[in-house]
Amino acid sequence: MLLLVPFVAYLDPAWYDRMEPRVLGFPFFYAYQLGWIALTSILIGVVLFLGRLRR
Repeated sequence: MLLLVPFVAYLDPAWYDRMEPRVLGFPFFYAYQLGWIALTSILIGVVLFLGRLRR
């Protein structure tokens, strides 16, 4: 279920397809995607950790 969160976040580009506000000099579109890359990595780590606990 945790891995559905990034999938849903990318479903509708109209949510994040804009230039402003700029985040660390990047247009919002790119900052949004870079942020989700980092969050998805963390979520994958959590899912793997929880999967190993269940064994």
